[in-house]
Amino acid sequence: MLFSFWRRLPISLPRPTPHCSFRRRLSLFAMGDSPAGGKPKTKPNPTSAPPAFVKDEEYLQRVVPKRIAMFETILNEQTLSRLQLSPDPIKITLPDGNVKEGKKWNTTPFDVAKEISKSLAANALIAKVDGVLWDMSRPFEGDCKLELFNFDTDEGRDTFWHSSAHILGESLEQAYGCRLCIGPCTTRGDGFYYDGFYGDLGLNEDHFKHIEAAAKKAVDEKQSFQRIEVTRNQALDIFSENHFKVEIINDLPEDATITVYRCGPLVDLCRGPHIPNSSFIKAFSCLKASSAYWRAKKERESLQRVYGISFPDQKRLKEYKAMLEEAKKYDHRELTKKQELFFFHPLSPGSCFFLPHGARVCNKLLEFIRSQYWKRGYEEVWSPNMYNMQLWETSGHAANYKENMFVFEVDKQEFGLKPMNCPGHCLIFDHRVRSYRELPLRLADFGVLHRNELSGALSGLTRVRRFQQDDAHIFCKESQIKDEIKGVLEFISYVYKVFGFTFDLKLSTRPEKYLGDIVTWDKAEAALEEALNEFGKPWKINEADGAFYGPKIDITVFDAMGRDFQCATLQLDFQLPARFNLSYSAEDETKRERPVMIHRAVLGSVERMFAILLEHYKGKWPFWLSPRQAIVCPVSEKSQQYALEVRDRIHDAGFYVDVDTTDRTINKKVREAQMAQYNYILVVGEKEVGTGQVAVRVRDINDANLQSIDDVLNRFKDETASFK
Repeated sequence: MLFSFWRRLPISLPRPTPHCSFRRRLSLFAMGDSPAGGKPKTKPNPTSAPPAFVKDEEYLQRVVPKRIAMFETILNEQTLSRLQLSPDPIKITLPDGNVKEGKKWNTTPFDVAKEISKSLAANALIAKVDGVLWDMSRPFEGDCKLELFNFDTDEGRDTFWHSSAHILGESLEQAYGCRLCIGPCTTRGDGFYYDGFYGDLGLNEDHFKHIEAAAKKAVDEKQSFQRIEVTRNQALDIFSENHFKVEIINDLPEDATITVYRCGPLVDLCRGPHIPNSSFIKAFSCLKASSAYWRAKKERESLQRVYGISFPDQKRLKEYKAMLEEAKKYDHRELTKKQELFFFHPLSPGSCFFLPHGARVCNKLLEFIRSQYWKRGYEEVWSPNMYNMQLWETSGHAANYKENMFVFEVDKQEFGLKPMNCPGHCLIFDHRVRSYRELPLRLADFGVLHRNELSGALSGLTRVRRFQQDDAHIFCKESQIKDEIKGVLEFISYVYKVFGFTFDLKLSTRPEKYLGDIVTWDKAEAALEEALNEFGKPWKINEADGAFYGPKIDITVFDAMGRDFQCATLQLDFQLPARFNLSYSAEDETKRERPVMIHRAVLGSVERMFAILLEHYKGKWPFWLSPRQAIVCPVSEKSQQYALEVRDRIHDAGFYVDVDTTDRTINKKVREAQMAQYNYILVVGEKEVGTGQVAVRVRDINDANLQSIDDVLNRFKDETASFK
């Protein structure tokens, strides 16, 4: 199994570790939640049994015994070889500083856990040895530092779901005789999936009970996860009947350490590590099935992807499914039908049409960010939508990102729609001589971006082809990095507090595929680490998941339903200024120095943030952001003219207000206004006409109180100013 390293845009939980198959990273994209997308999922028939399907028994009878025999032979050889090594005494240092004695090539993390307590041994899923994730049953290879993780940690949870993906793969292979492809825990961090080739069979919910029954059998058998290291030729021999695995092996770097894991009848190419055995998986469920393209390329084989979720107890599974049902009720694609916010059209797939009320929300978000730019020293710029590909060659995007761009010919030259603003901002910086006195220079851009997602990857507002970001780039001196990073973190913290989000921070370090030299990368990572420490909020390391041009700080936000998403981004870049040969006049005017570039976004994609907020608020927008702030409801025709006058005063004060002049009863008008999610319902009758007042009702409260128009306007202004 291999991991997809694309940071998923749709509403989701982003968690990329642990990784599968080998120690060096390989960027493999599978369709569905990948950048390249795929095809629509197969629709289930709720009234039918699983379609008749003749599995390839001959394939299973041929490959399963062969793989197991080869695995056992290599395992026995490696076990005997290890037993011949000298079991020298070693010291194992725990996080609290305590030191345990052990024997090299003999003592395992499980042995240490068992010595500490039975409870720890029973709940520890994975270890970390000198910072490297490590199987609980794998012997130590020398003096080391040891950490142990249970399901309530990111490391333990991701390993649990990674191992569950193997159980899913085993079930699919045994039930359908499919050729397994890849199967990681998801980049959302909420479960796992496995891709397989099934010929003409399309999987759907009708198949789930069959798959879950096979998974339960594997769990009940308490299958151990066993690990071996193999040569390239051994790996090719083991998986010779599966051309997908062969292709993965052939693409591995020459110096890659290739590992293979076994659980029950499944022998799989996998980097690991894994939980001790399958019995830890007390609750397992299939979630959905969809189509996929191998390697996310539509000219390649069509696959079937099955998503799953698992937990160490049934209670958590029940709670998770209840959360999914709750989330369905507030899916932004459903709420927009009631509130008329946006829609999509097949003539422009992946590009949203925002209706007037939806545009109001977008504009409010942009106004909010612009107001913060004014206070925080940002300058807004406008930049072109398309550039000659020479720009992207200079930036490195042509080599690393071209497949995700819209590329076309103009005057016999290749051009591309911009998928990001950073190269254009480099041109802005470089269009004249810059001085150190201008730094830090903070350039902000709300320009339209385009990314070439395959149709099957598109998902409402959370994965689109055309979008806007609250994108900004800070050009600064190295001595200014720490303060600028802290300033961005404070900016993000302020905005997310207004939205009612909490958030976590992770420092993502150098990936395998990167630009520049290691010394520069180490310097950049150290600068981010120092800023994080001074910011004062706890943070974690996310190894090897930085952008190809620099390390980054990943910000994971949590909404009202406990779901988490990645929206904001904060990336330090020493590479792009060098590629564009940017410089500024130093204090010593005889010298030119290179600026450092900071990429940052707070909202991220405005479209995606719109969807997250709509679901976070469950369709009930706060007043300051609401596209329907107030409605005036006259009791009868006698008070209609006064209602129109009230509407005009509120409108002239800058608030979104409507008036209901229909002949419906007042109770019906109020009910309709509540259903439409107006924040305030202002009822006027003959009494209010005489006193110049309005009866004020709040959206979800039936009580009303009389207020003057001036008092209402002051209330509206106060709520807007305090972001209520």
